[in-house]
Amino acid sequence: MTFVDLSHTIEHGMTTYPGLPGPLICDFLSRKASRGRYAPGVEFHIGRIDMVANTGTYLDSPFHRYADGKDLSALPLDSLAGLEAVVIRGLPAGRAIDRTAFAGRPVGGKAVLVRTGWDVHWSTPAYLAGNPYLTADAAAYLVAEGAVLVGIDSLNIDDIEDLERPVHSTLLGAEIPIVEHLCRLGELPDAGFRFSAVPPKVAGFGTFPVRAFATL
Repeated sequence: MTFVDLSHTIEHGMTTYPGLPGPLICDFLSRKASRGRYAPGVEFHIGRIDMVANTGTYLDSPFHRYADGKDLSALPLDSLAGLEAVVIRGLPAGRAIDRTAFAGRPVGGKAVLVRTGWDVHWSTPAYLAGNPYLTADAAAYLVAEGAVLVGIDSLNIDDIEDLERPVHSTLLGAEIPIVEHLCRLGELPDAGFRFSAVPPKVAGFGTFPVRAFATL
């Protein structure tokens, strides 16, 4: 069994999305400060992180878009872990990825991971604008064909200039979780592997970072 990590590392001050603050990673209890609390030679570190939910590689649940949608705590594990998966690559030229990119691929019952190669720009200004995205027509096709999760290695699964966010609206409205900011999809085969992206079980949250990975 081989594991392929498909997540970006969360680091202090990093930028995931334009306009959102980077995480603050610091000590709550440092090793030095802990020494006075334990026996000689014993020390511990307790860290603290303050961040918005949309940090690093993260998963969107229906609650992210819809007030009455399932939040992170309501998502069953079998919708997030050990999913049969396919990688969609060889995309048409241009930023917009329409239904033709998925035609002829068996996406029903599978996690559909869209490899755009945009992750090569991660942590640079180029990552934050002009990203590849799915069209509303592509989202409708994936729902109709029975995809169970959709991921992308790009800034957003929607065109960030389209404030209607049709892809989020369509997929999350059909209770299909979305994973954004994936990476290293080029290391995966087209099919024949499993995908997992499990966030903490947080009530009242629609989005949270995940350790997304493939099992080959």
